[in-house]
Amino acid sequence: MYDILIIGAGPAGISAGIYAVSRGKRTLVLEKAQVGGIIGKVSTVTHYTALQQQETGATFAARMKEQALRAGVEIVRAEVTRVSLTGEVKSVTTDQGVYEARRIILANGGTPRKLGIPGEAELAGKGMGMNAARDGAAYTGKNIYVVGGADGAVKEALYLASFAKHLTIIHFEDQLGCIAEFRQKVAAAGNISLRLGSRLHAVYGKDRVERLEIASEHDGSLEVIEDPGCGIFVYAGVTPNTALYPELTLVDSYIPTNEKMETAIPGVYAAGDIRVKQVRQVATAVSDGAIAAINAAM
Repeated sequence: MYDILIIGAGPAGISAGIYAVSRGKRTLVLEKAQVGGIIGKVSTVTHYTALQQQETGATFAARMKEQALRAGVEIVRAEVTRVSLTGEVKSVTTDQGVYEARRIILANGGTPRKLGIPGEAELAGKGMGMNAARDGAAYTGKNIYVVGGADGAVKEALYLASFAKHLTIIHFEDQLGCIAEFRQKVAAAGNISLRLGSRLHAVYGKDRVERLEIASEHDGSLEVIEDPGCGIFVYAGVTPNTALYPELTLVDSYIPTNEKMETAIPGVYAAGDIRVKQVRQVATAVSDGAIAAINAAM
């Protein structure tokens, strides 16, 4: 039995854990993969107060974990399979056992969205759906394609351009949806081109990507590009990890909360990218986690 259970060890969950322990609460964070969540896998972390120079997702996640453990937060690597939220005592069933608490904070973020196009599954890891921080250097001197036009996608594209012979950003809208700073850096780069109003339609190949099809959003026409050995990096948003919570009423698959991060179920809080909100950034996730923990501890 814990005072506060936290599902997810991204910025929201780790922030919640640190604040909960500081208030004298026996706290457990459950995480199925690595501390850091999605932010731990990005090439660079930007626009967060007091970042180190050349901060990567991996270094940021490592420092989050170190700080949490130093504060006394208990972190268990376990996959959650079932959650019971109603009642005074909440229970979480995992592949490592069952954990209980009177307060629970849901902070398990989202999962990168797939495109669902022909060839995506068959060529995953073979040039399709790659990770910039892990795989970018392997495509040095080759053509790289980045799918997505929001901040995260364009930031990764700028990083990947340092390796690429040429980099193409494919985005379904007619302009990039990123901040002005990133648009300016794209325009200044000498090896980045834009395919706006377009979608990646299909990829083909056997042991690597050899050919891709790009569809026009305006007239549906298809362009076939022969590019053996290219790398395709997909940043098409995330799907919130809310399937475990059928007891909650969701809004567009996200969890609604009030300003205290309270859900409709007493004793249940939600923080970070999993909840209904306008801005999803590391800074807002950390804030959510702190607010949730402070209120859960009261």
